[in-house]
Amino acid sequence: MTGIMLQARMGSTRLPGKVMKNICGRTMLEHILIRLKLATEADMLIVATTTKDMDDCICELALSQGVFCYRGDEADVLDRYYQAAVHFGLRHIVRATADNPLVDPEEIDRLIRLHKDTSADYTHAFGQLPLGVGAECFTMEALERSWMEGVEPNHREHVNEYIQERPRMFHIEQLEIPEKKRAPLLRLTVDTVEDLQRVGSIYESLYVAGCWISTEEAIRACAL
Repeated sequence: MTGIMLQARMGSTRLPGKVMKNICGRTMLEHILIRLKLATEADMLIVATTTKDMDDCICELALSQGVFCYRGDEADVLDRYYQAAVHFGLRHIVRATADNPLVDPEEIDRLIRLHKDTSADYTHAFGQLPLGVGAECFTMEALERSWMEGVEPNHREHVNEYIQERPRMFHIEQLEIPEKKRAPLLRLTVDTVEDLQRVGSIYESLYVAGCWISTEEAIRACAL
């Protein structure tokens, strides 16, 4: 069972409530869910949020969109992922974050295929795509080992760092990205008001309901 797990919370320190910011008539979270649903290699989509009252709206939105929701610890994100993966019986977990409204579902499918074909512990699509477009995938075994052995604060806050710090311990693969999608210096994630304005302008110029903005289109829009 392969699941895409989207971590989301309202309590962002740099841009509070950003997941519910409006972009072209939909919340940022809705846009992300719509895009993630297009990834056909995953068996399920799960929003992993916190048990805080302020995050009730995230769970409600996920369920209204036919998406599973799991609620766990706010600070210990690694535990939230592990407990959610156990709850849903996942074998492979794709990690996505709710500050990336231009995440690429085509590359998620390619990521999952590479991950399984190479029997990797951890596979990522970072370093070539614009920042905020890629994702990463790990096995349940790699996640469990991280959960058991990753005791440092950065390990609990950032799900991937225990694995990334130990390339000799884990079989790690990197997805090769098509040339037309390579723009590693382009920032398409949302952490600040300026980021939101940049992504908002891309949506305003390209978004059509029922369609999704491709990575190539977003790169071209930013080059104009």
